[in-house]
Amino acid sequence: MEQPLLYHKIFHLSDAHPWVVFVHGAGGSSSIWFKQLRDFKENFNVLLLDLRGHGKSSTNIFEHWQSKKAYTFDEVSADIIKVLDHVGINKAHFIGISLGTIIIRVIAEHHPERVASMTLGGAVIRFNTRSKLLLWSAQKAKSFVPYMWLYRFYAWILMPRKKHVESRNLFVREAKKLYQKEFIRWIRITTGISALMKHFREREISIPTLYLMGDEDHMFLPSVKEVALKHKNALLKVIKDSGHVCNVDQPEIFNRLSIQFIKKLHFA
Repeated sequence: MEQPLLYHKIFHLSDAHPWVVFVHGAGGSSSIWFKQLRDFKENFNVLLLDLRGHGKSSTNIFEHWQSKKAYTFDEVSADIIKVLDHVGINKAHFIGISLGTIIIRVIAEHHPERVASMTLGGAVIRFNTRSKLLLWSAQKAKSFVPYMWLYRFYAWILMPRKKHVESRNLFVREAKKLYQKEFIRWIRITTGISALMKHFREREISIPTLYLMGDEDHMFLPSVKEVALKHKNALLKVIKDSGHVCNVDQPEIFNRLSIQFIKKLHFA
């Protein structure tokens, strides 16, 4: 069976403007970028997509993936490259959130010529003790505990404060569209993720990278600070009064910083 294309939507401004590709995280969909879309489509050509099993790329539509016991980051990244080829995008600026930042980094590893820049929001580059425990618990309980129990609990740990309610509810709402088997496939993708993240931390890639992190992203901000100091092509901006999903918590700041970053690179 031929591999299907991911669901995607295009907003074309002009051939003179660069492309921006948005990559959501596990359990989300392209709808998490609703606070970015207006600003970005006024400045760039925009490609939104739903990762396999998510949103309108769900397995009840694409039976091709139903036989898979687990996914790999290489496969998920190849899905995106296939969409770029289909649309005719040779090179783009990539923006991701949470686990989507790892997918973008994998694309940059295998296809650096396709990546003009990376804007990594809520970047996941190292698991602390708490996140390792949560991931281990999810892997052990994935087959017999309803996945929404696990997802709600993880969302609460990741985004615990009152000001994170909108972000937390958005991700839980999107996760409800998954199936138990699909959740299990995405949990299994994390097998070996620690070694992959270590490789990314130790091997800098020569692509301009902007890290946008909430100052309340207690799980991942400390490790991103270390990497941003170490990598000469990396720039870190910490967004105040924001948690892990900083594009939802503080969309105006997220948009301004990321648009400025891309424009400075493209129109310099």
